[in-house]
Amino acid sequence: METHDLDATGLLCPLPVLKLRKRLAALKPGAQITMRADDPAAIIDVPHFCAESGHLLVETREEGAVQVYLVRKAG
Repeated sequence: METHDLDATGLLCPLPVLKLRKRLAALKPGAQITMRADDPAAIIDVPHFCAESGHLLVETREEGAVQVYLVRKAG
């Protein structure tokens, strides 16, 4: 399965989700992105974005002060 990386650390709301949306738009359905973010709002924003847009939030985990999100593109 095709998996891409997106480093959104250091970016504040709404930039992590905006970058995630832009990257997903360029991918084929079923492709995945692993996004790293340290914005506290991402904990709320990423699941909400996925629910609203139909993408699947496969996994959420923390690595120290960074949250890691695995998102699969809908389609």
